[in-house]
Amino acid sequence: MREYDLFAPEALADPNAFLHKVRAESPIARLPQLDAYLLTRYADVNAALRDKRMDSANMLRVLDRLTPAEREELAPVTRFVAMWMGHTVPADHVRFQQLLKRYFTPAMVDRLRPRVREFTHELLDAVAPKGHMDVVSDLAYPLPANVIAELLGMPVSDREQLQAWSRDILPIFGHGDLQSLLHAQRSMLEMHDYLRVIAAERRREPREDVLSTFVAAEAEGILTEDEAVANCVLLLFAGHETTANLIANGLVLLFDNPDQMALLREDPGRMPLAVEEMLRCDGPAGVIGRVATKPVELAGHEVPAGKHVYLALNAANRDPDVFGDPDRFDVTRQGARHLSFGMGTYYCLGAALARMETDECLRILLDRCPDLKPAYSRPDWLPVPPIGHRLVTLPVTF
Repeated sequence: MREYDLFAPEALADPNAFLHKVRAESPIARLPQLDAYLLTRYADVNAALRDKRMDSANMLRVLDRLTPAEREELAPVTRFVAMWMGHTVPADHVRFQQLLKRYFTPAMVDRLRPRVREFTHELLDAVAPKGHMDVVSDLAYPLPANVIAELLGMPVSDREQLQAWSRDILPIFGHGDLQSLLHAQRSMLEMHDYLRVIAAERRREPREDVLSTFVAAEAEGILTEDEAVANCVLLLFAGHETTANLIANGLVLLFDNPDQMALLREDPGRMPLAVEEMLRCDGPAGVIGRVATKPVELAGHEVPAGKHVYLALNAANRDPDVFGDPDRFDVTRQGARHLSFGMGTYYCLGAALARMETDECLRILLDRCPDLKPAYSRPDWLPVPPIGHRLVTLPVTF
């Protein structure tokens, strides 16, 4: 088993090439800086995702680098994240999943399609007179934010503030410093206070939204108000940030592969397959964390209980043993069994919603903007350690 540095210049400069090298040299690797292991092969990542001895790893490992006094300052955010679906004990995760499954069925997603189309057209109408836009701020972020805010029952007038709060809490999911984490905590506290007011309204007048479902479950003793509010924050962020990244990353892939964009323009019916290929080539979650609750054998090596393991979804999705010509973006690729939404207990609840939003958004964008072109020399990527990235801006003309 070899050791690697995920923060090395070569890893940050070209993550896919770096991960191909790691996969070929050492399918399970040691990460000394993170005191963790890394899996890169499709078969190993898939097995670890399904292994019940592998629990979702708490995001707040970033706190391990802080002093005891600094961790004390961040006690509220630690408490909130401990209540998040996927970061609780497995029984609590299943409890929240059961409550929310009705909102993320294929039938519910199909009922949302007309609203997604309306939102997309409204956002494009707003920028149409200018002939240019930043896809990230003008389309990719506000679209899923509007959709998830509607699911949660938030007033339209508050959605820009909700997007701002969502951006503020991003450092919790990465490697933020103390100041950015404190800022994230302030925004999270503000959002909790805001949601408590809406929850009180839903107790008086229930509606067909997620918050009303949580309030009803609270009345039955299934969950607490703190749990309901904390998980609304998670849903807003997860349902917004990941889909926004998928839309923006997918458009960069189309710009980088104009022959594939031409195929979609010829036949928009290919868009569902194109979305799967976008998820495979540059999905919104490049690496996810797990922790071994018991000793477990991974890729032929014994991993002790309590150890963290990073599962490189982006490496698994480009494993040449599973995907022919894995670095080629091909919107006609059939049966791409990518792992971008996970597998097993922690499979992404909003996967069907993210697929549908991306499909509708890009289909409408290509239809309305026949002269769509990138207005950048290089994509404005921001590294998101370990082995991840997101677009800060994506300027285009049309």
